[in-house]
Amino acid sequence: MAGPAPDNEPTARVVADESEIARSLTRIAHELLEANHGSADLVLLGIPTRGVFLARRLAQTIEGIEGRPVRLGALDITMYRDDLRANPTRNPARTSIPGRIDDAVVVLVDDVLYSGRTIAAAIDALRDLGRPRAVRLAALVDRGHRELPIAADHVGRTIQTAADERVQVQLAEVDGRDAVTISRTGEAR
Repeated sequence: MAGPAPDNEPTARVVADESEIARSLTRIAHELLEANHGSADLVLLGIPTRGVFLARRLAQTIEGIEGRPVRLGALDITMYRDDLRANPTRNPARTSIPGRIDDAVVVLVDDVLYSGRTIAAAIDALRDLGRPRAVRLAALVDRGHRELPIAADHVGRTIQTAADERVQVQLAEVDGRDAVTISRTGEAR
């Protein structure tokens, strides 16, 4: 049996498990279909890393409901971030757009909505790719603390957090399990 975590290691508490994440994604898929009156002109764009996997899961769920595939892609926002000078960048991921987005309803999919800056960067990136009829946001977790006037249209779970807490979404495709955890680290995310 493990003892308490050392003082320098944060302990994470699970606030959503695999079944809660699956239910949230199913609900979001139904909300997207209802708001859009079907999937005919939907384009799901996941924001790397975990947003891409969440978008894939949403696309699979929508296909299961509608009986036809939904357009799916990935939108890397690395070079559109407003903090490039202050923070070292990660290597850009691949942007993959499934055809033209002009006049489509683009749904940006991300794991955690926090300051809103990632979504602002995604909207800037979309401007270089075309002119969607509408842009919506689906986030698995909304943790608050917005710095920009951005809100998700579809949220799996809203969690009240302190600024020094870290919310982490773990997905089986990347992390080996599905969970949403919160830990106090002294650094906000």
